[in-house]
Amino acid sequence: MPIFEYTCRDCGKAFEELVLGQDETVACPHCGSAKTEKLMSCCRSKVGGGADADASIGSAAPAPSGGGCSGCSGGSCSSCH
Repeated sequence: MPIFEYTCRDCGKAFEELVLGQDETVACPHCGSAKTEKLMSCCRSKVGGGADADASIGSAAPAPSGGGCSGCSGGSCSSCH
């Protein structure tokens, strides 16, 4: 069951929802409105086996280079090691 990102057209809040079917109507958990819109999500995918094989899909920003954690918020990406 995929988790989708939505935004509410009435209150403007963004939220995530676990959805069972593609045509399921999702109500806003903040205001209860059914006027929600599915958002396009960015994802990060690792292809191949090495740290040099990281690929960002759906992101216009290049992958961070060098040390530090400027490219992620969780400290678990390959640039943080």
